[in-house]
Amino acid sequence: MRTFFNVTDIGNLSEALAEARTVKKDRFAFQNLGKNKTLLMVFFNNSLRTRLSTQKAAMNLGMNVIVLDVNAGAWKLETERGVIMDGDKSEHLLEAIPVMGCYCDLIGIRSFAGLADRDYDYAETIVNQFVKYSGRPVFAMETATVHPLQAFADLITIEEHKTKKRPKVVLTWAPHCRALPQAVPDSFAEWMNTADVELVVTHPEGYELDPKFVGNARVDYDQMHALKGADFVYAKNWSCPGVTSPDNYGKILSRDMSWTVDARHMAVTDNAYFMHCLPVRRGLIVSDDVIESQRSLVIPEAANREISAEVVIKRMLESL
Repeated sequence: MRTFFNVTDIGNLSEALAEARTVKKDRFAFQNLGKNKTLLMVFFNNSLRTRLSTQKAAMNLGMNVIVLDVNAGAWKLETERGVIMDGDKSEHLLEAIPVMGCYCDLIGIRSFAGLADRDYDYAETIVNQFVKYSGRPVFAMETATVHPLQAFADLITIEEHKTKKRPKVVLTWAPHCRALPQAVPDSFAEWMNTADVELVVTHPEGYELDPKFVGNARVDYDQMHALKGADFVYAKNWSCPGVTSPDNYGKILSRDMSWTVDARHMAVTDNAYFMHCLPVRRGLIVSDDVIESQRSLVIPEAANREISAEVVIKRMLESL
């Protein structure tokens, strides 16, 4: 496996989930794979779970790990071609990337959407330069449009807690005070579409996700109707994806607090589990009583980030 961005990169999901169970039983069973190998983790944006879980996963596999925070202690990097570099950016990615490749065996990239230019974001301009110029296998630690390590961990968590063969999973938009990318809901929808679940996506009009991620999921603009009989409720905010209204890409179209997931919403479900990728804004995305309830899976989800990362890194090491 040379790249990991989409669910198709992981191959057969049943096999991937079985591998996750094996890894979780003994996280240190494959240390020989990473001996004398180095993972470079490049962060263009802040991180807590992704940084800790991915570094821990690599260490479980016996790897050395280098962490580069581009915004702290590195030269400011230019990402655009054809510019006159007379501003505050001292180095271009086109030189920086192959240099980074000299020092490592695998590269993980975290780079958020700018939410100003949809074409630029959805072309995955930055991460694709790493794929093209680094000479190393590259995986996403969240990009402008996808967060596959999170979605894989979410699926592992659902598999561990489901009580029926094909559970109903609802991805619900919730309000937020800032404009957020679509990466998490994009990947969640993509992975759930491939898994054996009934996926429903609910959000106000104007928040339609890109069809290539939504796939065959049922879209319901009535949140309470969508939540009826749900086994898992995945709450997440995202800004306007610009599918039906390109001029609104990256904007906040609604602050409707009635979409905040609280006890009233969970009461219409089939005693559903609550899920969220974290960090979460309490009182906006979810009420305290829901996130602190016995049916909240936010901590098991976060713990499974280590497992999803380890499976991915393991497969990349095996392909070297």
